[in-house]
Amino acid sequence: MNLDDKDRAILAHLARDSRISNADLAERVGMSTSALWRRVKAFEDAGIIEGYGARLNPARMGLGFHAIVHVQLIRHDPERLKAFLAGIAARREIEECFATTGQADYHLRVRCADIEAYNRFLEEFLFRLPAVRSAETNVVLRDLKRGS
Repeated sequence: MNLDDKDRAILAHLARDSRISNADLAERVGMSTSALWRRVKAFEDAGIIEGYGARLNPARMGLGFHAIVHVQLIRHDPERLKAFLAGIAARREIEECFATTGQADYHLRVRCADIEAYNRFLEEFLFRLPAVRSAETNVVLRDLKRGS
């Protein structure tokens, strides 16, 4: 789908505030509400808009520890990799997981209550996965920019 300037404006407004009414959004981008609804529906159907949600404050939810974990695997054999990915998907501490190039095979965004909870996560889960060779942790000191 080719996006024009009006499409980008619609998506930018929705990314900032997904609760904006169709009428308010249509007014901001200079469209009728019915034309806006058709465009938003087309974005949803095309998978450009994957869903809607709320931005949560992890610290206020008791998740004060935030880290980026760089994971190296021993091997990439299918069975170990399948177990690794299934384990990653099942853990609520892991907010995001990226397969990347470079020294680490995977990068995880992890949030826990505190350093003790993170240590339990490492010892009781991550280091027990047969595919994991090593994990290097970078503690996040503060969020400077969070995306939608």
